[in-house]
Amino acid sequence: MSFSFRAIVAFVFFLFSFSSQAQLQPGRYFNASLGIGYSFPNSDIDVSGSGFYAQGEYVYNLTKWFGLRPYAGVILTSPDDNKDQQFPGDFQVSTKAFVLGGKARVAAPIPWVAPYFEVGIGASMGSFKTITPEFNIKKSGVLMHVPLSFGLALGRKHNFDVGFTYYYHDAAKQFNGAFAIGYSIPLD
Repeated sequence: MSFSFRAIVAFVFFLFSFSSQAQLQPGRYFNASLGIGYSFPNSDIDVSGSGFYAQGEYVYNLTKWFGLRPYAGVILTSPDDNKDQQFPGDFQVSTKAFVLGGKARVAAPIPWVAPYFEVGIGASMGSFKTITPEFNIKKSGVLMHVPLSFGLALGRKHNFDVGFTYYYHDAAKQFNGAFAIGYSIPLD
């Protein structure tokens, strides 16, 4: 047990003792991300939707490892061909929404490849459809969502990133995800 505790303490010390940057230098940036969007129901059924994802962020890095990120984006998914699904019927999940909100990023200070984690709160404006054996939900309008992202900031200046972004919509009993690639441009 003490070896595990020592290993964890050593790892944490290792992460935070680097003199390199974990994310972009403190300051203001614009980050643009494009990727493949997905929609899934909040149930254990093999139904999904896929499509397009794009997002822009105003990045305000307070330190090399912590930053605030107001964002706006779009996720457009259509129901996938679910002929091989486990239940008969016309089950589907889809989203056509504009997303807006804010999140905070915490990044590990590792050169060239810095892992990060983001969480926040936001609103989605659009239409949501979740039809499964458990749910028959068709909503339009404004719904609250909780964004959650993780990925890697890449490059000497960590201005490229690759990651997964999720938006949890409890009112529509679905969550949306995206695999996206982004690039940051300094505004200062």
